[in-house]
Amino acid sequence: MDILELLPLFGVALTPARTWTFAFVTVTFMIYLYIGWRSRVTESGEFYVAGKGVPAVANGAATAADWMSAASFLGMTGLISGLGSDGSVFLLGWTGGYVLLAMLLAPYLRKFGQYTVPDFVAKRYYSETARVVAAICAVFISITYVAGQMRGVGIVFARFLEVEAWQGVVLGMFIVGVFAVLGGMKGITWTQVVQFFVLIAAFLIPTIAISGMLTDTWIPQVGFATSDISEKVNLIQQDFGFPSYTKPFTNYDKWSVFMIMFALMAGTAGLPHVIVRFYTVANVRAARYSAFWALLFICLLYTSAPVLAMFARYQILTTLDGARIGKAVEEEGSGKTYYPVYRVNEAGEEELIPWVTTWQKTDLIKIHDQNEDGILSLQNVDGKFADVTIDKDILVLAAPEIAQLSPWVIAIVATGGLAAALSTAAGLLLVISSSMAHDLYVHFVEPNASEPRRLMIARIMIIGAILVAGYFGINPPGFIGEVVAFAFGLAAASFFPIIFLGIFDKRMNREGAVAGMIVGIGFTAFYIIACRSTKVLGMAEPLMEPWFQGSQWLPDGLRPEAVGTVGLVLNFAVALIISRLTPAPPEDVQELVESVRVPRGSHAPEAHFDETDAEADNP
Repeated sequence: MDILELLPLFGVALTPARTWTFAFVTVTFMIYLYIGWRSRVTESGEFYVAGKGVPAVANGAATAADWMSAASFLGMTGLISGLGSDGSVFLLGWTGGYVLLAMLLAPYLRKFGQYTVPDFVAKRYYSETARVVAAICAVFISITYVAGQMRGVGIVFARFLEVEAWQGVVLGMFIVGVFAVLGGMKGITWTQVVQFFVLIAAFLIPTIAISGMLTDTWIPQVGFATSDISEKVNLIQQDFGFPSYTKPFTNYDKWSVFMIMFALMAGTAGLPHVIVRFYTVANVRAARYSAFWALLFICLLYTSAPVLAMFARYQILTTLDGARIGKAVEEEGSGKTYYPVYRVNEAGEEELIPWVTTWQKTDLIKIHDQNEDGILSLQNVDGKFADVTIDKDILVLAAPEIAQLSPWVIAIVATGGLAAALSTAAGLLLVISSSMAHDLYVHFVEPNASEPRRLMIARIMIIGAILVAGYFGINPPGFIGEVVAFAFGLAAASFFPIIFLGIFDKRMNREGAVAGMIVGIGFTAFYIIACRSTKVLGMAEPLMEPWFQGSQWLPDGLRPEAVGTVGLVLNFAVALIISRLTPAPPEDVQELVESVRVPRGSHAPEAHFDETDAEADNP
């Protein structure tokens, strides 16, 4: 008796889509576990940077998988679909930020030859205090980011395997824990290569299929540009009282769009789990090539996301409005109540819309017949649909069901969502582990630890990070896209200025770097937590409302997603001012900065901090 035969014994009904989902998830999870087992390592160099021997193409695919998280796979399409033209700020910010990282920072960071971002900060700023501050920043950013990934895992399992979201998070924690704990960066890298092909196939297959249904071509981007879908969506939106889908600045004002986009761009260039990927290749030339391959792979998804967003929006608008709402039904066993929704098909017969029912059971779609007329209305009421609330994070997962595609397509999308979430979660967990074990514990608690001891500490830290990530996955502080945007804002306010100035400003010193990081991340974290305290801290009311509400420039106030730009400016200002008021860096550090900017040559990542490379500022 196999697993599919056992499932009905536990009350899990095997629909075709669920059968395919179990099959795909089981196969891919077994592959991930096998890679983790085969990639198990015995040296810290392999654990942290995969032995610096990853080919450029493979590193490009792994970087793309690391980069295209649940926020890209699940959250971004939902945000674009819900916000229309303004949602493209996430697409532009994340894509532009990767170009900024690949062209401006990554080759130079590779040439510095360190294991982690805190390693770079410690060496460039000749300061162990700077290392500690950078390590704390890296952990804080990564925990914020990984919360969104775990939420994505919970959503997929909640819908397609019909388990509680927390159970899905726990299963995801176990899978990612195995290949991360055993193989470190080596295991994570080769797992991410496989996960990239899973997630890109899962995103492109339904997008191509829906394009063929709604336009005259199977090429989504061509159908998006040449069909009249956008005009139809605009007209329907206006009929329902919403602004035109393609009209800009209807949800965000101009300055908010600019500030969010800039925070996402700078945050991308400062993300520690993406930066560390450029340390896994052999030299600077390979770093540049892997950046090219990663950008090419990323474009496959990022040019398709707005297409799928508009197609899904069109199908929702044309499918649900005017549908009949049935009487409330209480699900046996769970006690949950849902409302079946019916529409009239082309034959004039009334039929059930099954995807609305199944997603209601996860509480990610809610029906509320406000005027009690039994007819579902999508009219605009305070910027939302009148009779239905649809969670933004489910749109990609629900799109194949809305379009009535084959069950195996629905299943592969669920598998791709898991791959996207787990691939990024693994990279983030390694950053947390390396920051806690390599940058803090080994340097300050047990500097003479043996190689096996270092690996044991690193693995213990990963397990601890997984537990923290699981908690925030079960209790997320917002939508996937929102949570990830907060992480990017924190990275923009803490790491980007210090990395940029560390490469291009010889006069930048340790005092300026430490003060800049503390002010940047401190201000940004305080503002986000205070404005979102209802979700982050569980308070009944937020500690404060966004600043500048009703002003000429920011009528909706300074959004938490945009505050990273302000934190970045504060970091730059504080760092530059203090560095000019305090002694210049030593001559050897200034010479190091000059040599790094020469576009050839590199040295291998250093396994451990060497006190001769920098002057510790700890008395």
